[in-house]
Amino acid sequence: MVGRTRKRLLSNHLLLPPTMRDFASCFSENAVKISDASCSGSSSGGLALDGTSVVSAVTCVYGVRLSTLKELLIRVAWSKSHVGPALSIGIDDSPSLHCWKPDAMSCQLLRKKKGARSYVSGKSAVVVHWDLSSARYGSGPEPIDNFYVVIMVNAEFGLLLGDMSKEHIRRFGGTIPTAEFSMISRKEQVLGHSRHSTTSRFRDAGRDHEITVRCKGDGCDAKDSELSVCIDRKRVVQVRKLRWNFRGNQTVFVEGSPVDVMWDVHDWWFGNPSGCAMFMFRTRSSPESRLWSSSSSEEEMSGFSLVIQAFRSP
Repeated sequence: MVGRTRKRLLSNHLLLPPTMRDFASCFSENAVKISDASCSGSSSGGLALDGTSVVSAVTCVYGVRLSTLKELLIRVAWSKSHVGPALSIGIDDSPSLHCWKPDAMSCQLLRKKKGARSYVSGKSAVVVHWDLSSARYGSGPEPIDNFYVVIMVNAEFGLLLGDMSKEHIRRFGGTIPTAEFSMISRKEQVLGHSRHSTTSRFRDAGRDHEITVRCKGDGCDAKDSELSVCIDRKRVVQVRKLRWNFRGNQTVFVEGSPVDVMWDVHDWWFGNPSGCAMFMFRTRSSPESRLWSSSSSEEEMSGFSLVIQAFRSP
């Protein structure tokens, strides 16, 4: 539904935040190894599960194509505050393929648990309807169910989130068109010790996959240091001796499609108090398409990316 939209709307600059573009650009093509998640690696059941992380913020970017063929980006950020979960919405109605900066979006912070807000973003009229009053949450700030967030752009439903969104739009009588939309990137900021688990869907028509990232060892001098990545409880990445292998990349296959896995645990591993560990999972159109580079084409870069930014607990 949104494949063509992605190819026109997205480029490497849209998929990756600046720090991750710098991170990915340092890898050479020779470093990529192809493995099959269905047969490469053993079950993760033998790994110790100490120090599970807690999600502190989730930011999702959606590519949207209105019925008028206008394309835009919508950023939805869930975070924790001293009064509870917080929600902010940002819209870019004229995204540039060369200089888009997600942090430069003009965002609206929605402080109430239920309401509606109208405003103008660029040349677009925006109306946001939301109801989080009965929302159910897990360990993070993103609701699981019993909520809706409906964003209208130029009198059209641009984005529908939550299990109650369809029920809400029925009140409008079915006369308002609904745009094509799809999540193109997701960033999770987590606080924890050595292990983080999440779920992700790499393709629109695909299924959810369980992803677990774990660092083993007590510091840069640990002889048994190890980084492992498991997808659906199958270990697909295993890196030992993190003192020397704190940055790297590998390609795995998920549902028959290549997914680049990249990591940078330098600041985490060497004890920088303001540093973090970074992990990225990015889909590729084919095994022949290249890992991220400044010369990659839009066709090669169209896809989905998941970024995990992990900070040590105080």
